[in-house]
Amino acid sequence: MPNVTTFDSQQRYILLQISVADKNEKLRDCIALLDTGAPASEFSDEVLQYLGFLERTKQDVSLKPGLQTQKYGKIVLPSLNVCAQAIKNLEVYVSHFDKSWGIDALIGLDFFKRFRVTIDYIKGHVITEPFAE
Repeated sequence: MPNVTTFDSQQRYILLQISVADKNEKLRDCIALLDTGAPASEFSDEVLQYLGFLERTKQDVSLKPGLQTQKYGKIVLPSLNVCAQAIKNLEVYVSHFDKSWGIDALIGLDFFKRFRVTIDYIKGHVITEPFAE
């Protein structure tokens, strides 16, 4: 059965609320940008530190000009929910995001490879369902 997640189609980007289990397995809400151009998902170093997966953020990270992230590591998140779809053991990049973006994560093509995803901009819906086995 497909799941429907709403987003504000008047915004420039598709922003979604996702849930990520922290180091103590408690679900925490995060704001993620659905990024069809990103080959892999990325989480900000600050949110990964908050979730207990990083001891500290790297202080000497500089962002290149433009809307880019600066990846500097990888980590496996044991459990997260994106568009009400449970994902276990997702390897993501540890990245530094500009604070002005107001997001905690980028959800990339690694998500799209796991689920059938339809984006209906007119209705403001992201429709997801697992691929048939």
